[in-house]
Amino acid sequence: MATESVIRNKHLLWRAGFGAGIHQFEDLTNKSSKNFLDDLLKEEAFTYINYDTPDTETLDYMNDKSPAERRKEIQKINRRQNEELNLNFLYKMVTGEQLREKMAFFWHGHFASRVQNPKFNRQILNVIRKNALGNFRELLFEVGQAPAMLNFLNNQQNKKDHPNENFAREVMELFTMGRGNYTEKDIREGARAFTGWGYDKEGNFQERKKLHDEGIKTFLGKTGNFTGSEVLDIILKQKATSRFITAKIYRFFVNEIEDKAIIDQLADHFYESGYDIKKLMIEIFSSSWFYDQKNIGNRIKSPIELMAGIMRTLPMNIQNPENLIVYQKLLGQMLLYPPNVSGWPNGKSWIDSSTLMLRLQIPQIWSGLRPLEYSPRPDDDIDMGMKSRENALNKAFKNPNITIDWDRVEKVFSGKNPAEYLIQNSKSLDMNSVKNFSDSSIKMNVINLMSTPEYQLM
Repeated sequence: MATESVIRNKHLLWRAGFGAGIHQFEDLTNKSSKNFLDDLLKEEAFTYINYDTPDTETLDYMNDKSPAERRKEIQKINRRQNEELNLNFLYKMVTGEQLREKMAFFWHGHFASRVQNPKFNRQILNVIRKNALGNFRELLFEVGQAPAMLNFLNNQQNKKDHPNENFAREVMELFTMGRGNYTEKDIREGARAFTGWGYDKEGNFQERKKLHDEGIKTFLGKTGNFTGSEVLDIILKQKATSRFITAKIYRFFVNEIEDKAIIDQLADHFYESGYDIKKLMIEIFSSSWFYDQKNIGNRIKSPIELMAGIMRTLPMNIQNPENLIVYQKLLGQMLLYPPNVSGWPNGKSWIDSSTLMLRLQIPQIWSGLRPLEYSPRPDDDIDMGMKSRENALNKAFKNPNITIDWDRVEKVFSGKNPAEYLIQNSKSLDMNSVKNFSDSSIKMNVINLMSTPEYQLM
């Protein structure tokens, strides 16, 4: 039976990060959750995520190609660059600052955008990572002025006399206040305030004065010649914004069933702090209620959380990391490609008959004990324009090129019951069924524990 400290520490490391790393299992018994939280709050020098594939404008051979060939080559290079960004973000989740990257993962789904331009994707991804634990106002402004978001929500086409309401609507509905806290008139007036917000060819934000509606606007009860920045500030003055953001953070990090009293208190403190994200997260992870039994092992891991968690537990060398994108595609969560502006759903939506079977088999596939036998569904939201590569991707991945350092795993779990360290709620686990499928080795015990439905929970 896992000790209280192990239970609390596992819970914190999964919620404030992507689970315990191979180097942390020894500390689960002899460090307090406060010590772990202090470690999680230590910030290193910020490093940007980038790609190494050369940009198209630097390639001389492109000049000799026809327009059709150039388009095809540009699409191929863009795809390669986006794959690099995807994998580099995943690598940061596995090896980087856990709390920063977990918050960045949350904001990546909250401020969902989906564009093909890798430069735009790189910019908004780094904006989100840089501000992940900073101030929500700064995060909102920088994301709102990022070309990826302006492009995705059509604000490049938002001009006086012909306002496009898409950006204003989603800013209020999904990014700040939530439905029921504004009217259709507020959307129309907000859209007028955002007229002229766009970007140049290099992807720099521009307030195009000639395209901005200079007329008087009435927005959320205020009247004036508002700009887009002034509208965002009016939104931030609404306590509904603090409540909406806090409730979403609570559902993601604590429990999908809301506790109104706790959320109200957290939201008040978040508002009073001037939207200090780090303070909010410290309050959550330091609270006794965060460690209540009802909040432990109650969330289904998203595909990215599942993959990153396995990669943190099993020290592995991946010779063809690009193949990890196939798993993201098969499981329905590709970084940089949310299904729509609402981001990814959570909870039971991650599980269906095909994804559950693959989830349970990943530890065996990655350990080389079985081949990958799944094909991506013909769903454009999941295919992300990769249909033409489907067969090649699947063939390339029948035999995973992953080498796991099982000697290190054996040493770490020697003398321990791996279930107490790998399963969030090990009381519900039928160890007899696990042992029936395992030999006496730690390797097979770990693989089979990771192949249980209980391992899907955090």
